[in-house]
Amino acid sequence: MFDAKTAKLVAGPQAIVIEGDRIVSVEPAASVPQVSGETRIDLSGATVLPGLIDVHTHLTSNPEHIGFPSLAISVPREALFGAKNAQITLEAGFTTVRNVGAGGYSDVALREAIDSGDLPGPRMLASGPPLGITGGHCDENLLPFEYQRSAEGVADGVEGVQHRVREVVKYGADVIKFCATGGVLSKGDDPKASQYTVEEMRALVTDAHRLGRRVAAHAHGGEGILWAVQAGVDSIEHGSYIDDAGIAAMKAKGTYLVPTLYLAEWFLANAERLHIPPFIMEKARHILPVMEKFIARAMKAGVKIAYGTDSSVYPHGLNGRQFKVFVKLGMTPAQAIQTATWNAADLLGWSDRVGVIAAGHFADLVAVDGDPTGDVTLLEKVRFVMKGGAVVRDGAPR
Repeated sequence: MFDAKTAKLVAGPQAIVIEGDRIVSVEPAASVPQVSGETRIDLSGATVLPGLIDVHTHLTSNPEHIGFPSLAISVPREALFGAKNAQITLEAGFTTVRNVGAGGYSDVALREAIDSGDLPGPRMLASGPPLGITGGHCDENLLPFEYQRSAEGVADGVEGVQHRVREVVKYGADVIKFCATGGVLSKGDDPKASQYTVEEMRALVTDAHRLGRRVAAHAHGGEGILWAVQAGVDSIEHGSYIDDAGIAAMKAKGTYLVPTLYLAEWFLANAERLHIPPFIMEKARHILPVMEKFIARAMKAGVKIAYGTDSSVYPHGLNGRQFKVFVKLGMTPAQAIQTATWNAADLLGWSDRVGVIAAGHFADLVAVDGDPTGDVTLLEKVRFVMKGGAVVRDGAPR
C-alpha cells in the first residue's frame, strides 16, 4: 500500500476496512478478523494507492474540437461529452478532478449529475466559465466583429471582475479560474503577455477568497505568473515561461504550480490529423518544446507541484501518461505519485477526504500490478478502481 503522505510503501500486507463510502481503519491484514456478512476484495500481489487526482481537466471538451470546430458545439452537447469523458476518466483511476473551464456551466451540471448518482464519474470541483479580459485567451475570438460575441466569463476592470466572480459563484462554481496571460489555443493573443492588471487580479482573488472559493490562474508568461502570485492565487496553471522572480514568489507564498506537460507530446504528434489552425500551431511550436526546461527549474527549486493534465487537449483517459514526464524532469516515481494524491488534495482543500488511504477518508482506491514507485508508467494501466466504496472496475489493465 502506498502512503501518499510520506510517499513510501507500507511494509507488509494491509487491510483497508470500509463501511459505506468511507474508510474505517487501515491495519496489518493479519490483525483484522473476519466479520459475518462482509465482502472481501483480495488485491494481494498488487499495489494499492489512493484514488488519483487531476486538478486541471476540461471534461466537457475534446481535442477534435480545438479551433473553429468548437463553434459548432452547443452547451447541451458539451454536457453530453462530459458524461462520456467523466466515466473514461474515472475508469483510468482518477477519482477526483478539478474542472477549470466549461461553457454554460455544463461542468456544474455534470458535477451535480455525478453527485446525484445519475451517471458514473469522479468527484468534481467545477469552475463554470473561466474569467478573462475582452479579446483575451478566455474570450471568444474566432467569430468576426458583426457577431458581437463575447465569452460568458469576460470581465474588465475591478468592478467587472468582482461582479463576474459573484456571478459564477451564484451559478455553482466551486473554484474560480481566470486567464492571467494569453494562451496557445486562442486567436490573436500572446502566451507571454499579461492580460489582467495587478489591481484586477487582486480584486478578483479577494472576492473569491471572501466567498470561500480558491483561485486557479492560467498563466504562461513570467510577468503574468508573478502578478497572479502577488495577487494571492492558489495555483498557477501551466507556468510555461516561469522565471526566477516567479519561482521565488511562489515559494514564498506557498503557491502551487500545475504543469500540463504530456499534452505537448500528444498534441504535436496529432496536430495535422486534427487540422489545427495555423495561428495555433505557430504558438504551439514555440511554447510546447520549451515548457519542460522552465518547469524543471521550478521543480528543482522546490516549488510545490500538483498534478494537472489539461485533458481535452489530448484524449481523456490518458491522464496517467504525465507521471513519466515528471520523472523525466527529476522527480522520483514516488514524488510524482504524491503530486496526484497528497499534494493535489491539499491544493483542493480536500485533505480531510481524499488523497490518502486513512480512516475517515473516502474509500477511493486504485490498484496496479507491480510497484509504481519503481515504474511509474504502471499508473497508465490501473486494473482496479474504487470510488466511495463501490468497485468501478476490476479487471485486466487497459
